[in-house]
Amino acid sequence: MNLIKNISAIMLPACIFAMSACNQPSTDKKTTTMTDSTTHAALPDTSAYAKTINGKQTHLYILKNKHGMEAAITNYGGRVVSILVPDKAGKMTDVVLGFDSVGGFVHSTERYYGATIGRYGNRIAKGKFKIDGKEYQSSTNNAPNMLHGGKNGFQEMVWDGKQIDSTTLELTYLSKDMEEGFPGNLKVKVTYSLTDDNSFKCEYEATTDKTTVVNLTNHAFFNLNGESSGTILNHTLQVDADNYIPVDSTLIPFGKIETVANTPFDFRKSTAIGARINDDNVQLKNGKGYDHNFVLNKHDMKTPIAAITGDKSGVKMEIFTEEPGLQFYSGNFMKGANAMKNGKKDEFRTSFAAETQHYPDSPNQPSFPSTLLKPGQVYKTQSIYKFSVVK
Repeated sequence: MNLIKNISAIMLPACIFAMSACNQPSTDKKTTTMTDSTTHAALPDTSAYAKTINGKQTHLYILKNKHGMEAAITNYGGRVVSILVPDKAGKMTDVVLGFDSVGGFVHSTERYYGATIGRYGNRIAKGKFKIDGKEYQSSTNNAPNMLHGGKNGFQEMVWDGKQIDSTTLELTYLSKDMEEGFPGNLKVKVTYSLTDDNSFKCEYEATTDKTTVVNLTNHAFFNLNGESSGTILNHTLQVDADNYIPVDSTLIPFGKIETVANTPFDFRKSTAIGARINDDNVQLKNGKGYDHNFVLNKHDMKTPIAAITGDKSGVKMEIFTEEPGLQFYSGNFMKGANAMKNGKKDEFRTSFAAETQHYPDSPNQPSFPSTLLKPGQVYKTQSIYKFSVVK
């Protein structure tokens, strides 16, 4: 798959709700739906996101499709705060970890909850890379390497938000030349939308005035049984990947691609996430569990490349992407240090991330698909997270 490409639009039906001010965040204060006798799914109060950070106004934008699926997104870090979908009993469930105020994200020990990631998702070895023979240095915020764009990556920025209609939000950001050590003024546009087949669609676009590297993704943390509902180890996972990328103890690829056959990384058939997570395997030890990039088999946007199902809720999430890789992370570094929307802590392995992207450390791995973006070219890619239920 080429990083730089023209994408044929995928036409999905949309039912547009009347809105009086498309360019303003939703004025709905709170949406509450009971999910069982003791808990409820609720979108945060929008007023808790009306703050000023780094001199810019933050908001909470609410999206809703005709079936009642809802998503809440803040322009602080382009973060997905909530996604409400029906479970097998038809009750609305919030499947994304987040906070009930923007301050929760600001002060969180985990910097990537729900965030739009850039300029470069995943790791770059020692934060160093070369373009046309010139070496560049980014910050090493995940010693000894750079992770997710460096110390002040896109997750720390206040994006410009424009709500197009009740189902669509457009976020834009100008990453200036040499921000976090990356060359070129990079103009980024991310469009998040809900479709009427209960999909959450992510569209990424970028241009630059100097040759640079780009690898954008979203870092939502999911629990398909509902936020803070316990372990995700009994969720089932299926990934259409015959190969994966082994890494060293700092999670940097060796540069080779290996088969998943006869390893704990073989998810070609649906398997519980926790079924082999404690196996005596050097790669699991390096990642403290799963924190690896799967090399996706040849695919298009018509067929899902991965599917995860909540064991209690029956909520199934299928992933479609134009990217060549899927980074699967099993919540290995969660420590119960942060109170989420429902007041419960983010305990060890109570969520997972499934990031569609190019491979880690690609700028230093000539055998991997290129992440270079040159002036005059357009970076354009999309991914879809489609929700349904298995009864």
